[in-house]
Amino acid sequence: MPHSNPAPAEQMIAALIPAPLPRARPPRPPLSRLPAPRTGPDRAEAHLDVGRLDPSGRISARPLLHKLGWPPGHRIQFDIAHGAITATSSPAARHTIGATGLLAIPAPVRQLCHLAAGDVVVLLADPAHDLLLVYPARTVARLLASQIAAGDGG
Repeated sequence: MPHSNPAPAEQMIAALIPAPLPRARPPRPPLSRLPAPRTGPDRAEAHLDVGRLDPSGRISARPLLHKLGWPPGHRIQFDIAHGAITATSSPAARHTIGATGLLAIPAPVRQLCHLAAGDVVVLLADPAHDLLLVYPARTVARLLASQIAAGDGG
């Protein structure tokens, strides 16, 4: 009977194994800079606009965002208070102004305020407080109607 020898273990040949390629480290993100303080008459005034929610919950509010000094990529925090959506600057916020300058209201916030695509909203920018308020138009209409009924509207 022939005697079989065990097969030799495979050995890698160093010349056939390429050396690892050097990898460059990813660039560090730039440090964020605080915006310069705003002064002048625009700083003291509140600004009003009207918008309509698109199917994705976005509102075109470029003029107000410009007055607030919120460029695309600016981080904002959304809250709900007294029937209004509040948007404020927050470096740690998850939400940002869109690349095209649109304000995207998160779906949970829209749901809590009973806002749907096509709804009209009233926007109030307050640069003095770095704040944007978004009111459903029906809330503003109800408020105005109650003031008129109470005799305070004229």
